[in-house]
Amino acid sequence: MTALPGASPGTPAEDPASEDSGPGTSVGAGEDAAATAPDRVPGEAADGEAGPSADGGAGGEASAEQPSLGGAAADATGGGGVSEAQAELAAQRELRSRIEKRKAEKAGPIAAGGKLSGTAADLLAAVRAVESGDKPSDAFFETAAAPRTPAPTSVAGPGRPRVPTPEPARRQVDPGTVTAVLEVLVSGGAPEGLAARVAGVLGDQAADALREDPWRLLAVPGVQPEQADGFARALLGEECRPDDGRRATALVTWLLERAALRGHTAMEAAAVRSALAGRAVEDPDESLQHAIAEGAVLVFQDGVDAAGEPEEAEGPEAPDEHGVQEPREASGPQEPVPVLLGLDRYALAEESLADGLARLVKTAQPASWEDAAGAAESPSAAELIRAAAGHGLVAHTGGEAARAEPAALVEAARALGLRTVLAVHHENGRRRPGAGTVTVQGLLSGTEGPGRDEDGTLAVDLLAVLDAPQLDVETAAMLVESLPDGCRLVLGGDPGVLWSAGAGRVFADVLAARVCPVVASRTPDPGPLGELVSGIGIGELNRVEAPGKEVVIVPVRDAGEAVHRTVQLVADSVPRAIGVPSADTQVITVGHGGSAGTRALNAALKERLNPGPGRFGGFDPADRVAYTPAPGRTLTGTVVSAEAEGLRVDCEGTAVLVPKNRVESTLRHGWALTAHQAAGMRWPAVVVVLPGDAAQGLSRPWVYTAFSRAERHLSVVHGVEQALPRAVAEIASEDRTTRLRSLLEGLLAPGEAGAAPS
Repeated sequence: MTALPGASPGTPAEDPASEDSGPGTSVGAGEDAAATAPDRVPGEAADGEAGPSADGGAGGEASAEQPSLGGAAADATGGGGVSEAQAELAAQRELRSRIEKRKAEKAGPIAAGGKLSGTAADLLAAVRAVESGDKPSDAFFETAAAPRTPAPTSVAGPGRPRVPTPEPARRQVDPGTVTAVLEVLVSGGAPEGLAARVAGVLGDQAADALREDPWRLLAVPGVQPEQADGFARALLGEECRPDDGRRATALVTWLLERAALRGHTAMEAAAVRSALAGRAVEDPDESLQHAIAEGAVLVFQDGVDAAGEPEEAEGPEAPDEHGVQEPREASGPQEPVPVLLGLDRYALAEESLADGLARLVKTAQPASWEDAAGAAESPSAAELIRAAAGHGLVAHTGGEAARAEPAALVEAARALGLRTVLAVHHENGRRRPGAGTVTVQGLLSGTEGPGRDEDGTLAVDLLAVLDAPQLDVETAAMLVESLPDGCRLVLGGDPGVLWSAGAGRVFADVLAARVCPVVASRTPDPGPLGELVSGIGIGELNRVEAPGKEVVIVPVRDAGEAVHRTVQLVADSVPRAIGVPSADTQVITVGHGGSAGTRALNAALKERLNPGPGRFGGFDPADRVAYTPAPGRTLTGTVVSAEAEGLRVDCEGTAVLVPKNRVESTLRHGWALTAHQAAGMRWPAVVVVLPGDAAQGLSRPWVYTAFSRAERHLSVVHGVEQALPRAVAEIASEDRTTRLRSLLEGLLAPGEAGAAPS
């Protein structure tokens, strides 16, 4: 009998080979000081996949390589003999003087927007009136919100929305632009190494843009407000003020970009004002309205009807006897709807996605597939077939075993003469549903799947997407807008896993909106691993019978021993006792940094499994790697060879050439991954590493995701003691502020999703 420590104290720990290998020694002790704690990422306390960095690492990677701009800037007055400390004191005295002057000016009451004019003044007065309850929200949104057209019931020909196309390849930065940017950076005391990144973000006119607005530097990933302020002081001198409108606009945009890294597609206006006040912005209201008037952000208050009152809706209904949840009906009061701010890229993506889903719901023609449902191998598969026959949009929930049900639906629809596609998130996930499965990225790019019709839409009548929780809002919008009218879309996945690395919570919002049938699979995951993971999903870390050593716990005292034990498990114990070779065993840990993060573990595993000089950008042939071609998307593979153009990598049977200039930014060793990187993938054996400093990064979705990646065997290198059961029982998903649910509820009235399947 095997139990997880903390869930059932007193159970002896086991090694898969039932042998004591002695105390561990610290491996990778040379980890830099910047990586002493797990990296933090969106949707997960300590992972490193989402965000703009090319290698998928957001928090920790950016901070480790972050340029030091503060202190490098020259004195604001231009006096070369003044020390940095004296310049800073002078700037602080000037700031305090200005603040006191402003306070004196504000001794009496000031009308809202008194110092603004035109659109900015109207917006400031309107938003205050809405938030105070003096006016209905429609008075504000007639001015502030971008108009949105409802989803058409039928769209044809030139009236159809433009079908998004995959993002083009990264363009080359003009060397002349880099040189011009370098001159500006040097004059502002900024690191020269930022030049190429600034040029890549700001484009061909980057140098002029920085001279005109030094705070544009804040648009470069990794740059902090304090650093941009120092750069601005050096360029602007006495003209640099904390209440500069350019600074306000840059800060608001930066705050929303930071929120997107944590998965949010919008922020409440009150939270933005509070954050601005914490950044020495004296008048957050005025600064916020300046950013709105400049078009840097959009304003929304979704879920408000034409009369300006919040819509009413009752809670979700329980599934019927067939395991199908029908669309909710409106009834009962809701909480007041807050004013939200968002960047246009995420706002437009969510609105496009909502319109596209509503279009599919309204244009699908109900059919009867009873014969196919009757031939299904399981009741859940039969109900999914019936639901898809009657609806344009269906959600399907379940664990790993339930993935067979959408596959059965696709086969049944194909037998009826429909053009069908089954898509997964990762190449790794294609082998489980069977032959013919494509990846979402391959489908969108045209390298996989049926291709597109003459009008640019995908040539498909039914699309089933597995791993739907991994869909970020921009990818989902591109996918849905690529589907023709009348196409049926089935979104399937396990709601217990971590959400997407990118912004949004598409699958969770579709489930919460209750605008389509939800088929809950009744097919459980089998064996001790299935029992363990099912318990975690409901907040329980249970004892499980594991006669075949399907689950093994290896307690450790510190991070050094955790690394030692992990290497021993992968290289020796699991292959010998379980029969799974090292090549089929994946290590999963909480973050990239720390003494037992991916960097330290990969260094130790390479030394044991494939030692070499790393002469090709730190890599050798036969190295296991994680390749991140785009933020939030990780491919696992093995280095095949090195060429003049770059590294040849075998990614799950697909040959990939990683260009030489992108090896450093997109490739890392892959014996150890984070849970966000591993989501959507499975391996015969998994070793989950939980050193003591990983406790703060644990949550129920993290544990659920990491533990459920194993097919045959799971080893847990356990050093977090009671933090593990506490995380499973108490720490749920970090909430994300999104708009998709309210947009769907506004577009699809109760009962509009169609009749219930019988």
